[in-house]
Amino acid sequence: MSLQPYWQDRLSEAIQHFWNTRQKQADRQGSRTGARDSGSRTAVTGGKQLDGFVELLRDFLVEAGVDHTSIYTSKRVELPGWYRAEKKWDLLIARDKSLIAVMEFKSQVGSFGNNFNNRTEEALGNATDLWAAFREGAFTPSLRPWLGYVMVLEETKKSLTPVGVQEPHFKVFEEFRGASYAKRYEVLLTKLIRERLYDSAALILTNQQMAHTGLYIEPSSELSFENLLLSLKARAVAIREVSS
Repeated sequence: MSLQPYWQDRLSEAIQHFWNTRQKQADRQGSRTGARDSGSRTAVTGGKQLDGFVELLRDFLVEAGVDHTSIYTSKRVELPGWYRAEKKWDLLIARDKSLIAVMEFKSQVGSFGNNFNNRTEEALGNATDLWAAFREGAFTPSLRPWLGYVMVLEETKKSLTPVGVQEPHFKVFEEFRGASYAKRYEVLLTKLIRERLYDSAALILTNQQMAHTGLYIEPSSELSFENLLLSLKARAVAIREVSS
């Protein structure tokens, strides 16, 4: 890990916030109703678990020289789509009617079999919709905006165990054969970048048992958080210098 110590600490704090928020939401739901939602739905329905990551990106951008008034993280984060009227994103950089960058933050804890395909379809659909809207002039006079994606995945036996595939008619691509859900996410995000559906993506694995330390694993150097920060900074700074 070669992130500057300050940002490495902030990333660990974001991971601690992620787990602590999930636990508080689960405890609060249980005390209010007397029973918890099934599985991990209690924490999922609460939201806010990924706020630490959003705040980290916002502060990183400000330090890089991006005007804080052009960074949107909770309000005014809607963008028009081509296949739908609008979508709320997690972070936007927009200035002088120009869209500079867009980010999506997602997580998955448990329910790997049920949710992996949903996350895949969301990631593909959101990018496809954004680029179609861009093609059709929705963000004119913007240059091509930067699009990023962060996935925080629970590191557990179920996410690391190889998963079988169903091939009743045709063979799956070889990279999916014997791949765990963690590996499938790595394949997914790598392909999304190489197909230029996203400009950068980060995959972070973290274990709830180590939540108090903020420890994490980055299974792919191509999908490191540092790479995502550097890619976003390069784009934001380049736009700033061209516009100044």
